[in-house]
Amino acid sequence: MSRIDRNLYRAINRLADHTGWAHGIVRIYAKDGIVVFAVLLLAAWWFGRTSLTPIQSVAKAVWAGAGALLALAINQPIGSAISRARPYTTIANMHLLVDKTKDFSFPSDHATIAGAVAAGVLLVNRRLGIVAIVAALAMAFARVYVGAHYPGDVAAGLALGATVTVVLSALGLRLIEPVLQVLSKTPLRVVITANRQSETKLDRT
Repeated sequence: MSRIDRNLYRAINRLADHTGWAHGIVRIYAKDGIVVFAVLLLAAWWFGRTSLTPIQSVAKAVWAGAGALLALAINQPIGSAISRARPYTTIANMHLLVDKTKDFSFPSDHATIAGAVAAGVLLVNRRLGIVAIVAALAMAFARVYVGAHYPGDVAAGLALGATVTVVLSALGLRLIEPVLQVLSKTPLRVVITANRQSETKLDRT
């Protein structure tokens, strides 16, 4: 275990000594904040369908979600192979604000999903992407603050998620866009575009 990683963990986790007022909200976000990223995906889809290029933009929003699931799947064998113990099993006198789990610590599943969604949403809309990045960093911080992960765990998760989404985006979009092209010629077009001008163009294709 890196001494730097361990020291950073202690520094962040010990903030809980002086911020008891924040325990509740940070605990909720660390445990259930994934809901925020689901909302961000929905927002990306909404922005996508109102854009001038709805098929491409909605495809990116769909890929943001699919990329997160793929990154999570890739994360599982990596975590099992490394099998890093959770910090609360090796460090005494620390704050644990969430229930103990028996799964691996590195990389963090929560951070992996957060990083993947943030990178994917950024591909759809820059401003929304910045919000997603802030939310992802907050998730990474929260997971350390509550005692569930080392900083290295969440940093690796963010990097893995973002890398999978960005590097495989061209392949993902190549698979998704043709499906949306077909759906755009059906009554389901309302799911793909809210732009009447775009709908007219879709009708002509």
